[in-house]
Amino acid sequence: MTKRNFTIPGVLIGALLSVGAAVVLTVLIILTAASDPGVTLRAFFTGPWAGSWFLGNTLDNIGLLLTASLGIALAFRGGCFNLGGEGQIYLGGLAASVILLRSPSGTGLCLAAMAAIVSGGLMGALSGVLKKSFGANELITSFLISAALSPVADYLIAGPLRNPQGSLMATGRFGVTLPRLLPPSNLSLSFVFALVLVYLGHLFIYRTVWGYRYKVAGSAPDFARYGGLDPERYWAPAMGVSGALNGLTGFFAVAGTYGLCHQSFSGGLGWNAIAVALIARNRPLALIPAALIFGWLKAGSDSALLSRGLSFETTAFIQAAVLILATIHFSTPLVLGSRK
Repeated sequence: MTKRNFTIPGVLIGALLSVGAAVVLTVLIILTAASDPGVTLRAFFTGPWAGSWFLGNTLDNIGLLLTASLGIALAFRGGCFNLGGEGQIYLGGLAASVILLRSPSGTGLCLAAMAAIVSGGLMGALSGVLKKSFGANELITSFLISAALSPVADYLIAGPLRNPQGSLMATGRFGVTLPRLLPPSNLSLSFVFALVLVYLGHLFIYRTVWGYRYKVAGSAPDFARYGGLDPERYWAPAMGVSGALNGLTGFFAVAGTYGLCHQSFSGGLGWNAIAVALIARNRPLALIPAALIFGWLKAGSDSALLSRGLSFETTAFIQAAVLILATIHFSTPLVLGSRK
């Protein structure tokens, strides 16, 4: 008889507990707060997948979460914490919209994507430069830069860029958008791009020398210095790439999901991306199941809201609870013994 041990990593235990606790909490809230718990539970579990329209919209939101959470995860891996994702997404989408309103062509789409990447990247890189040059905390600077520029975007959308013939605080519809994959839903080609970007992020972190150095410099700066690496040199690139991916998320939202740019279109997407990155423990490939589960929880709570079983405040509480539970960490692995 030989004994074989099966080890479950601590990070996986924490992720599973985060998701499991979020689902249990959601069910308990529905059972106690919903006027018709049976109908609300059915809407929560099956609503996001009931038909091509709901399925497509759920997957589209998951694609946006994937791109933004990859940016958060890469910042973590480089030893930084990007707290300005919300504004980077918003300003990236606005920069893309300025191009798309003036160049309704395939070339315009490419230029709009570049404008979104550059605008978000500059916002993120600025926080990295301030951290390296002046010791400024990147959590504070990234958040403040985002908070300072978001009202400027609000003004531009409600003023110079607003469609005068519409009743919304939004630009006019673009002449060209990303191709839809599952009409009439919002699912667009951005979902495929998001999957490719996540895989490329995985290859960079785990399959390249540069990624290994980047990872070591972020997770073990003292060890990196002992090996001849300067961890500070990675701060600006880490924040810049993170901001660029957030800006690209803004492009995917305006050019793929909405077909226009309206006020506050980011709608908490930057904060939700942080929750997804925490659930995935900043592992690129793990972002896919994490975004899938978080996207389902969000779409399910929205579906429960539409079923008139929950109030808006309750669904907001559920999503906030998921963000809190995502911070659970376990460093000790679970060892399961078996005999053969």
